[in-house]
Amino acid sequence: MQAWKTLWLALLAVLVASCASTDEEEEGLPSGNRTEQAFYEAAQRQLKSSQWELAIKNLRALEDNFPFGNYAEQAQLELIYAYYRDYQNDAAISAADRFIRLHPQHRNVDYAYYMKGLASFTEGSGLFERFLPTDMTRRDPGSARESFAYFAQLMARYPDSRYAPDAQKRMIHLRNLLARYEIHVANYYFKRNAYLAAANRGRYVVENFQQTPAVPDALAVMVQSYHLLEMPQLESTSLAVLQTNYPHHPAFRDDGTFNYKYYAGASGRSFIHRITLGLFEKSDPRGFDSRELYNAEYRTEDAPLPPEL
Repeated sequence: MQAWKTLWLALLAVLVASCASTDEEEEGLPSGNRTEQAFYEAAQRQLKSSQWELAIKNLRALEDNFPFGNYAEQAQLELIYAYYRDYQNDAAISAADRFIRLHPQHRNVDYAYYMKGLASFTEGSGLFERFLPTDMTRRDPGSARESFAYFAQLMARYPDSRYAPDAQKRMIHLRNLLARYEIHVANYYFKRNAYLAAANRGRYVVENFQQTPAVPDALAVMVQSYHLLEMPQLESTSLAVLQTNYPHHPAFRDDGTFNYKYYAGASGRSFIHRITLGLFEKSDPRGFDSRELYNAEYRTEDAPLPPEL
């Protein structure tokens, strides 16, 4: 009887161990001996197969169990990347800040600065924005400003970083987004008959976002606003600058005169648009938007993997 009891206990122990091992495998954690290398290798497999949540779990477990191990610092870098690819942008920024705080002199600390900018670059993108084409210039500019500041920090601290060229391209793109956002706001003010506010937005773009594709529209905004405000001197000055630098702006007629009715306003919406409140016809009033003429196309690239230590 004692022998049978011992046998049953042994079988039960095997079953429990088997179930525990299965649970660990289902969770993506290494089964059996959980060494630092086992955690790291499991995370590497999951990163390569785009299993971001499982990779995060293993990288965090590695750091929790082996905070001073051989893979600890690399795991911290790869955790930033895994959070970013899993669309956990706030967590990615926090992980990058933590790495910078713990390892300010690390040879790959520039990667952490770069990923902060990249995570902010995509912050605010919802499900539809990720998979459907949307006009990013209409989004709240807060994350764009933050991303620009992070990339600027990288450029100032590490101008020779391998990530500097891409960061610089993204800064140009972000600057263009911020400038175009101001034009959208100016067009909105036209709809509200707030012409002085529209003029101020146009002037802000001209003064603060020089050499961006939004400058031609900003000048057109100023011409139209000052015309409606009956400020002829400011109108003529703005018009002269626009004619000299952007003679092909669509607000000009074929004879070179400015079309003060170019901005359609609310009356320019179609009958269907007005009676359905835009339900079946989504187009906005024309406004000033010459992006097709002056904007160069920009394509984002995938985030690079963390460098090896």
